[in-house]
Amino acid sequence: MSLVIKDKEDKILDGPSVQEKAPPPKYIGFVAGMFSGVTKNAVGHPFDTVKVRLQTSEGRFKGPMDCVWQTFKAEGFRGFYKGFTPPLVGWIMMDSVMLGSLHVYRRYVKDYIYPEETKLPLMGHVMAGLGSGWTVSFVAAPIEQFKARLQVQYDAKSKIYTGPIDVAKKLFKISPTTWFAGLIPTMIFRTNFIFWWGSYELFTQYFEDNTKLLKPAINFWSGGLSATVFWIFAYPSDVIKQVIMTDSPIKSEKKFPKYSDAVKFIYREKGLAGFTRGFGPSILRSFPANAAALAAFEAVMRVLH
Repeated sequence: MSLVIKDKEDKILDGPSVQEKAPPPKYIGFVAGMFSGVTKNAVGHPFDTVKVRLQTSEGRFKGPMDCVWQTFKAEGFRGFYKGFTPPLVGWIMMDSVMLGSLHVYRRYVKDYIYPEETKLPLMGHVMAGLGSGWTVSFVAAPIEQFKARLQVQYDAKSKIYTGPIDVAKKLFKISPTTWFAGLIPTMIFRTNFIFWWGSYELFTQYFEDNTKLLKPAINFWSGGLSATVFWIFAYPSDVIKQVIMTDSPIKSEKKFPKYSDAVKFIYREKGLAGFTRGFGPSILRSFPANAAALAAFEAVMRVLH
């Protein structure tokens, strides 16, 4: 018979080992992230199409509603889901890597930087968020470029690619490095994950301490609000990223060979307002898409744990 006693903190000891709940396996964040990606794409893609078209159209549309109307009139409802396949596959991959690596980084930061803390502090969440942002950029850069190039094909005259595979093949034929032409802009953009995951922790703590909301509701509201914070800070860098990603893939024909060239172009054409083109659809998309996605992620994490 094993000896059962209680220590000073009332932990049950069975013989020499403590009967504590084992930490969740590191891989479950990657699995849960796949469900997040499916949810995010289904809810958010039409908003994203409008956003990308406004960011790259150079005067084609008068505003968000004009873009919605012209897209619907010329292409029907399907026009809003152009380029849907790359992000469907892409968001599954990106959210799996983003949220999976976030889960892993949180564990490592807690174990090696804050081992004495009972709970990961805010700065730990910020550090983990930055790491996940830079990590997922290597997956996101080619996927987002394929998507953006398809989204700015308005008609037969502007149609260069028949689909995501065709984009990938044609870019690769020019040079394998063209897939990663937007890597640095993507990493700059995702550096703003410090605001997303820092504010996600703050909102979560607030709702847990001051409301009686259930966990799924807390995840939903925290996910939507933190994504809105992220986009407020990150949006100018997203405009720059999209302009660079839809530039000519041929090196000698590029309008923006350097990041600073794209910044100067946007400012010269539209002033500071140029860095906010498409902001409305982006904000409208960010709350429902990310609220639903993070609620799905946390729900799957609870089930798998």
